Amino acid sequence: MAVGVFDSGLGGLTVYDAVAKALPEVPFVYLGDNAHAPYGVRDADDIYNLTCAGVERLWDEGCDLVILACNTASAAALRRMQEKWVPADKRVLGVFVPLIEALTERQWGDNSPPREVAVKHVALFATPATVASRAFQRELAFRAIGVDVEAQPCGGVVDAIEEGDEILAEALVRSHVEALRRRMPKPEAAVLGCTHYPLMEKVFQEALGPSVTVYSQANLVAESLKDYLQRRPDFLGTGTEAKFLTTGDPARVSNKATQFLRRKIAFQAA
Repeated sequence: MAVGVFDSGLGGLTVYDAVAKALPEVPFVYLGDNAHAPYGVRDADDIYNLTCAGVERLWDEGCDLVILACNTASAAALRRMQEKWVPADKRVLGVFVPLIEALTERQWGDNSPPREVAVKHVALFATPATVASRAFQRELAFRAIGVDVEAQPCGGVVDAIEEGDEILAEALVRSHVEALRRRMPKPEAAVLGCTHYPLMEKVFQEALGPSVTVYSQANLVAESLKDYLQRRPDFLGTGTEAKFLTTGDPARVSNKATQFLRRKIAFQAA
């Protein structure tokens, strides 16, 4: 048994890298649905069906606990999956909640009513599908009141990162930040609502300026997973080796992943 990490492509490797460092004794299986990436331009039913297929593949690998290391899947599919599809002996968790907990300074599992928080103006940078779902705003409303969220759909950024075109990715990030600032001139915090975006965190921070706190997900998800497994050790695996699967071309994806994490990553065909 292992813990599964699912993403539409390579972005979830930022989450895998953080959880693997935080939990070196836990075996992980990573699945990238590179054949169908990016998810951010697909409709909700398409994202749901693809995500379910990916999670089922990880269940076949013995991963009774799966992390959706993809904001688009977490936003467009997770609630529907949990309500209608995930069996009682499995768990599928998303990446939004740890981020919102950090933003609202609430502990994991704090189910008290929503309350006033220090941050009042939040910029959300995410894929078009994540922005359209309004999942971030919905989850935030469960925990906080009086927070103004301005969401910017960042078309093209994921594609540029997946293709390894850093110059284009940087230019797109700066353009999207500029577009958001026209609508919200002085955000206090910025949420990078896509697991690809930590690779561009420095560019987001430079474009937003030093007065804006930038929240990135990988380390927050790692801390939440560590806490979850301490309370639910029945989901801990017994293996020791990480495994990487892709629906795309393993050689090409391995090469891109190695560039992505700056260390050798070898994918197998899913």
